[in-house]
Amino acid sequence: MPFSASLQPFTRTAGTLLLAALGAALFSALGLPLPFLFGPMLACLIAALLGAPLRGTGQVAVAARTILGVAVGASITPDLVTVLPQMALSVALIPLYILCIGLVGVPFFRRICGFDPVTSYYAAMPGGLQDMVIFGTEAGGDPRALSLIHATRVLIIVTVAPILLTQAFDTPLSHPVGAPIGDIDIIELVLMALAALIGWKVGERIGLFGASILGPMIVTAALSLAGLIHARPPAEAILTAQYFIGIGIGVGYVGVTLAELRKFVLAGVAYVILLALLAIAFTEFVVLTGLAAQVEGFLAFAPGGQAEMTVLAIVAGADLGFVIVHHLTRIVLVITAAPIVARYMKF
Repeated sequence: MPFSASLQPFTRTAGTLLLAALGAALFSALGLPLPFLFGPMLACLIAALLGAPLRGTGQVAVAARTILGVAVGASITPDLVTVLPQMALSVALIPLYILCIGLVGVPFFRRICGFDPVTSYYAAMPGGLQDMVIFGTEAGGDPRALSLIHATRVLIIVTVAPILLTQAFDTPLSHPVGAPIGDIDIIELVLMALAALIGWKVGERIGLFGASILGPMIVTAALSLAGLIHARPPAEAILTAQYFIGIGIGVGYVGVTLAELRKFVLAGVAYVILLALLAIAFTEFVVLTGLAAQVEGFLAFAPGGQAEMTVLAIVAGADLGFVIVHHLTRIVLVITAAPIVARYMKF
């Protein structure tokens, strides 16, 4: 029996948490950006590729994502509502953006990579990693290919985006992620915790996609618009969310083989380049036409995960409301339309 197979799940998870903590500590000591995101992510990624018996944190990681849902909801203020009409033109570009991605991505995976039609379609769609894997698997696609391709998309975008922000846009990633927990009113902290828990669980109960983020976001937004919440979650909570997101990205490569690296991961890398070209084109358009500032335009059209883009928007000091409105539109359209389009195409 292999040594990894003899380890208990708790031991594997504990080892993963310790490794991630060491990564975060090393990044912090070296003064590198986003240590609580990149430290765990890189440490777990390297260990996974070396064959270490890592294990994700299950519902704990899902619970950590509720923190970001609360952060987004808290940014939905009466002031944001009043400027929503000003975003209408750039938001209207999202369906066209998704269409262009599909027209480029599906033929790429089908004709160049040689994947079957179902896998090609769901690999191309820039939705949530988990949603695209679930939908694609149910439709008969290759779950391993889908998970590795989307994990690679998220990994590369989360790695490259901060470099572009700091080097190309001269935007330091030093904006406070939130106030210390001691500076936030205890009543608001309780309301945030309740919004996270109730939004998450009720969202799951009614079948809301992305319930761990969207549920808390909706409840917190209602509280924010009612004037009951005036701050984002404390810095300690957002750093915790970064830590678990980093672990999640890294452990996505556990068990990957050389054959899978060559076929699936390289396909994901090549596809990210195509996505980047499309994202640059749409970003340039919204910036040159005055529909968005540079940083906001870049983050709004970066085809990364909603949680990861939320973190980057916070640390970059970007307009969180603007960025998230665009990502929510993309995610909603992809998740709701993907199964319908797949059925229409007779996959």
